[in-house]
Amino acid sequence: MSTFAGTKTPGFDLNSLRMNILVGVIKTPDTTAKIAFTDNNTRLDTQGVAFIMNPYDEWYALVRALEIKEAVGGQVTLIAVGDAEYDQILRKGLAIGADDAIRIDTEAMDSFQVAREIARQVRAGSYDLVFLGKETIDHNGSEVGAMLAELLDWPFLSYANKLELNGEVATVNREIEGGVETMEVSPPFVLSAAKGLAEQRIPNMRGIMMAKTKPLQVVAPEQGDARVRFASYTLPKEKSSVRLIAPDQMDELVRLLKEEAKVL
Repeated sequence: MSTFAGTKTPGFDLNSLRMNILVGVIKTPDTTAKIAFTDNNTRLDTQGVAFIMNPYDEWYALVRALEIKEAVGGQVTLIAVGDAEYDQILRKGLAIGADDAIRIDTEAMDSFQVAREIARQVRAGSYDLVFLGKETIDHNGSEVGAMLAELLDWPFLSYANKLELNGEVATVNREIEGGVETMEVSPPFVLSAAKGLAEQRIPNMRGIMMAKTKPLQVVAPEQGDARVRFASYTLPKEKSSVRLIAPDQMDELVRLLKEEAKVL
């Protein structure tokens, strides 16, 4: 078991255990979207692409934050780095149950830029916990959480699939090679959420109506250049059609596995 100790923030009250939780969200292409690239294969072609809230952010990070608020009190705030198209994504999070939202009005160019912008808002506010999904389903980078924790000098717990609060200590589980690792940490800390941390919630009509009146603050970004530039994207090769081999043609199956699939 590992133990981490964070520096207590002014808003953290061990007696009341009210938790102010910031949840980072990002939009990603719907899993059924047809992907293509433009500008000499340097940008995603968004024409006709439907966007959703990143499932790891929505299903696990946000819902577990709401469960904690419902158990001990406090507030859940959403935060995103992006243009006005993010408002619809944030409104869905508000409909699920978040109390308010912050949108940093700039295009997200790389992970460090996103982490830096979120860190600036954490310092300006009074948050006890920061939750994010373990990764986005489009880039799969798993970078922002670690960068954010480093900028804040907070403990970072990655790929968490279980979180329990007991007084001033949080117990966090995550899967590792060959088993489960259990960690103890005192707030504040940054956590990236994996499958199993919570169960998906569907916005109900009352939540959708209330979301229209909940605060969504748009703030200007900090000036700073991105450190990473995407040189190009390429699509994976199309999968070949299925080839059926008769049961009495085992020699042909072995040949295909050896010469074409190259797995023997």
